[in-house]
Amino acid sequence: MKINDFNFAGKKAIVRVDFNVPLDENGKITDDTRIRGALPTLKKILDEGGALIIMSHMGKPKGKVNPKFSLGQIVDAVSAALGVPVQFAPDCAKAKAQADALKPGEVLLLENLRFYPEEEGKPVGVEKGTPEYDEAKKALKASQKEFAKTLASYADCYVMDAFGTAHRKHASTAVIDEFFTKENRMLGLLMEKEVAAVDAVLGNIKRPFTAIMGGSKVSTKIGIIENLLGKVDNLILCGGMTYTFAKAQGGEIGNSIVELDKLDVALDVMKKAKENGVNLVLGTDCVAADKFANDANTQVCPANAIPEGWEGLDAGPETRKAFAAAIESAKTILWNGPAGVFEFDNFIGGSKAIADSIAKATANGAFSLIGGGDSVACINKFGMADQVSYISTGGGALLEAIEGKTLPGVAAIDA
Repeated sequence: MKINDFNFAGKKAIVRVDFNVPLDENGKITDDTRIRGALPTLKKILDEGGALIIMSHMGKPKGKVNPKFSLGQIVDAVSAALGVPVQFAPDCAKAKAQADALKPGEVLLLENLRFYPEEEGKPVGVEKGTPEYDEAKKALKASQKEFAKTLASYADCYVMDAFGTAHRKHASTAVIDEFFTKENRMLGLLMEKEVAAVDAVLGNIKRPFTAIMGGSKVSTKIGIIENLLGKVDNLILCGGMTYTFAKAQGGEIGNSIVELDKLDVALDVMKKAKENGVNLVLGTDCVAADKFANDANTQVCPANAIPEGWEGLDAGPETRKAFAAAIESAKTILWNGPAGVFEFDNFIGGSKAIADSIAKATANGAFSLIGGGDSVACINKFGMADQVSYISTGGGALLEAIEGKTLPGVAAIDA
């Protein structure tokens, strides 16, 4: 069922959102992007005369109640965003009475789903890889279904609008669907946009296609890098990965971050890029620091000749020019991961240069998709969210979708 074809009048809708928002030490939200992203779906249900039950996770409480991850902290913020008072259920699995009492136009926010191990289906307090873990997981699978059934009992229909968790086979994302007919389960407006954005990048590529992959480790990105080598014209690899590639080619990288067990992988990526005719853009120079701190002394040096005691923390000026050439000529752009330690203001230059080039290309008609927490944080930090085509709310989900994997949270709706 398509959400725009469904009439929510008089219905109770349970909606899986991703309200895993960052909080400061006082429990105040520091970035409400994910809440704002869910508003069109939530307001549509209320505007049509439906009652709304919102469920989400927050953080990694590992199946135990932890006040630090309580969704009770965001009730006021969600109320303000929706413009209606939001009730709170302090136990997501014991909220039937509150759900039954909901009237059209009313909203109930459930406590953190991950306070129950049944949500993720991961045993608590048992070592992974042991026979005990396997037994516990098998037992948990049955109780996961019961947990999903309980959540489903609160509502007449189910809406999946949490792209950030669509790659997880959790109770609330890929098991709960079983308890609703095809006519009563659907993707939310945000999910529909996310799926369409991925399709715009991969299903309707306008060339040249430039992908920018940043971050510290090759190991966490190797699947998507290999997948992209068969699709892109230009592949920029930046951030901490730069120094693994420099080391693999015999360079000296000082104290820079490196994965010594992935040097052969780096060389293999270079080989495959050449075989596929992909222009692989790697850092040739960097901004090196004498310590990992914003106030460190800095120098610009070749990425493969960093002095001992120094570490590369950002892309250098020549590298930024090479990035700009590959980005500004593109018609399709994907950005995941910063070019440096953007959390330090003195090392944001490389990431800002990427953002500027993407904005320029977008203004010239390119489709630009920004995904992954750090890239989104960069764009927001630079105040440039309105200068790109689409900002994805999902990190891991976006990468798995682009990697060509089926997302359980989408597949379950279609099943």
